[in-house]
Amino acid sequence: MKVLVTGGGTGGHIYPALALIRAIRKHNEKAEYLYIGTEKGLESKIVPKENIPFKTVKITGFKRSISVENVKTVMRFLKAVNVAKKYIQDFKPDVVIGTGGYVCGPVVYAAAKRGIPTIIHEQNSVPGLTNKFLSRYVDKIAISFESSRPFFPENKIVFTGNPRAQEVVEAAKSTNEDSLTSLGLSPDKRTVLVVGGSRGARPINEAIIGTLDQWENKEYQCLYVTGEVHYERVKEEMEKQGAVENVVCVPYIHDMPKVLSKVDLIVARAGATTLSEITALGLPSILIPSPYVTNNHQEKNARSLEQAKAAIVILEKEMSPERLFTEMDTVLSSPFVWEEMHKGALSIGKQDAGDELYRLITQLVK
Repeated sequence: MKVLVTGGGTGGHIYPALALIRAIRKHNEKAEYLYIGTEKGLESKIVPKENIPFKTVKITGFKRSISVENVKTVMRFLKAVNVAKKYIQDFKPDVVIGTGGYVCGPVVYAAAKRGIPTIIHEQNSVPGLTNKFLSRYVDKIAISFESSRPFFPENKIVFTGNPRAQEVVEAAKSTNEDSLTSLGLSPDKRTVLVVGGSRGARPINEAIIGTLDQWENKEYQCLYVTGEVHYERVKEEMEKQGAVENVVCVPYIHDMPKVLSKVDLIVARAGATTLSEITALGLPSILIPSPYVTNNHQEKNARSLEQAKAAIVILEKEMSPERLFTEMDTVLSSPFVWEEMHKGALSIGKQDAGDELYRLITQLVK
């Protein structure tokens, strides 16, 4: 089987694509792959390191308002379609899968017009312009949140979840080591993980610093991931306030799946991949959506979990150290609250997304 995968721009599109490739490999060792991205996108750095054949097209996104630049984008799209057709002609894929980002537009469109089975995977609760456009042409649409269902043709939708979540669940099952002990925390205390993404988030950091005087004598503990660019400043501020025994501060965690499986609560942004991972694990969350993303999709993602009683949502403009600590204290101090959120997360989580997507591929490729 030959599989062409396309997706790029952000890790939220790239890492699910790579997780899907790994899931397919489990079932079919002889499958061949081609990944199409853009030369300047993050995928151009990540995908080749995975030893996956990589090709590029040139494409940009449409502006949401009327713009002369959109005329240029149409021209780039048509050129990219022609380039994609050449790649498709040479590779001869059995199926083409788009995981999001502008690059999916011309590639998946070109494949659909050639009659090749096509799938798009939507990670967010509210889809972007590219997947909305492609939904008219593809054979199947794999969704990660039930709340994205109304945006697509019902007869094409399959609720699969996000393949990254399956990797996290499998990692949790496969490890016996206590990742908290290695970080200087007690394996016997309830633990909240605070993380603002790989680069950190200044508003979350400032809120946590403002809570440090409230942690003493609490029966739970905090693993606080600052992001590498903020670490030195945060560490300096913490030293000024004096050591807090049950708060451990680190710049970055390299093996997040192992840590996620050991904590009881997470405070985080509301990226689609993160939410898929924590719901698959049944992990209660306090979500602080980034207001700086397209179409405010992180808040919409977060509200999906809030509706399922899996998460507490605090908008950045509403956040304060007092509010954040109160919410953390409520979840970690009340077994009833924690259990309700745990069940809510499991109710919308999907633990076998990679396998589900592979089954969907095999149905199309006969």
